[in-house]
Amino acid sequence: MDAETLVGGNLVVLLLAGFIILCVLLGVRIVPQSEKHVVERFGRLRAILGPGINLIVPFLDRVAHKVSVLERQLPNASQDAITADNVLVQVETSVFYRILEPEKTVYRIRDVDAAIATTVAGIVRAEIGRMELDEVQSNRAELISTIKASVEDAVESWGIEVTRAEILDVNLDQATREAMLQQLNAERARRAQVTEAEGQKRAVELSADAQLYAAEQEAKARRISADAEAYATKVVAQAIAENGLEAAQYQVALKQVEALTALGTGQGNQTVVLPANALDAFSDAFRMLKGRG
Repeated sequence: MDAETLVGGNLVVLLLAGFIILCVLLGVRIVPQSEKHVVERFGRLRAILGPGINLIVPFLDRVAHKVSVLERQLPNASQDAITADNVLVQVETSVFYRILEPEKTVYRIRDVDAAIATTVAGIVRAEIGRMELDEVQSNRAELISTIKASVEDAVESWGIEVTRAEILDVNLDQATREAMLQQLNAERARRAQVTEAEGQKRAVELSADAQLYAAEQEAKARRISADAEAYATKVVAQAIAENGLEAAQYQVALKQVEALTALGTGQGNQTVVLPANALDAFSDAFRMLKGRG
């Protein structure tokens, strides 16, 4: 074997080895965890390569698209909307999504970010148009949930999952803000007047309750006094009924003695003037006392 034949044989081996290496390089595809690769054969969808080592047919198959499956955030968007009570508001929204089926995203929509942003803007305007301004402010969580569900239904055919939809702010024009501020101040003044009126009403009620309580206590005291006098009268009447007129005369004489005694013990009284029948009252009382003994 001459030198030329040997050189030609080595060249063939080298070319064959190079071809094999090239086939291996073209046929083996390593896909990162955060991506999916779309493989085409002669311009048509052939396969979707997942994370890890994948094999394709060299020179026939090619990786046409490398699609990230990480969650994405659209740029914050602001759109005008009119509420059901004809108030112009400016709504700032933010949407998060991720691609689940790259073959649908690649072959059914050209600019997925712009398409989602347009869809969100239309849905936001439609949903806010069904609500009044107060409902938009107070039911923001419900509004966000409705918008998210509507966007999911709209982009389902694009192989996309909407993970979050947020309403960052709802801005009002200056005229509406001033009108709402005036309304808020008027409501505060009304509440203050109502509170003051309720306080005055409560004070009158408490005063009336106090007067009623005092009247009830006075009536109760009078009733007790009357009951005591009635009881005393009953006792005297019972004594008269049991002992006759003599018991009544005894009680009268005893009262006269007590009155004279009180008159004599008063402060600054050095001279006591007695009625003509005072001695008779003493004598009658002692006589009756002795007789009862």
